[in-house]
Amino acid sequence: MRIIAFDFDGTLSDSEMTVLLGQRNDTAEKMADITERAMNDEMSYAESLRSRARLLEGLEEELAEEAYGEVELRPGAAELIQRLRDHGHEVAIFTGGFKRGVERALEKEGVEVDDIVSNHLPIKGGRLTGDVEGSLIEGTKDTALENYAAAHDVDMSRTVAVGDGANDLPMLEVAGLSVGFIPKDAVRPACDVVVSSMSRLEKVFEGYNILDADE
Repeated sequence: MRIIAFDFDGTLSDSEMTVLLGQRNDTAEKMADITERAMNDEMSYAESLRSRARLLEGLEEELAEEAYGEVELRPGAAELIQRLRDHGHEVAIFTGGFKRGVERALEKEGVEVDDIVSNHLPIKGGRLTGDVEGSLIEGTKDTALENYAAAHDVDMSRTVAVGDGANDLPMLEVAGLSVGFIPKDAVRPACDVVVSSMSRLEKVFEGYNILDADE
């Protein structure tokens, strides 16, 4: 068994949750700018996430749910997740994004993962508070992956991390195999392999004997 840790926004999904949320209160352009700066390591992820959450203060819960419902997996992602799990691997999503959006995207495709390590936007009185809470605000995906591996008694050499942005760098640097999915320039040097599609990622997993190539 291996642990396969996927980032979500920009990796398993080409949706950006904060931008979808920002479309509900006309802050999408600001969201996209802040996100791009963070993914290129021009500002800390924690700072960017808190800034984006503040822009959402007062957004109605039902509009947030509407946005989460628009989150989608990339073509081939659901099939790849299922194939990895059928092979007995532990598949987890490590995202600085929000669990509700991840859940909605997975539900839509009828696929499950073993765990989702994420953040969330608290609600009070039916509206977003403008705060953000969760274990990955500071972008400490390396510690999250190490803890996850220890809890499952899996050596770090048997972990795989797949991500695209600067907040994925910590887990890419500690994983046994690091895969950049259309990675930002600041991320590319930390990647053992770079791919641009789920079909190519599947071939990489076959090449590293994580999946059987002759199925």
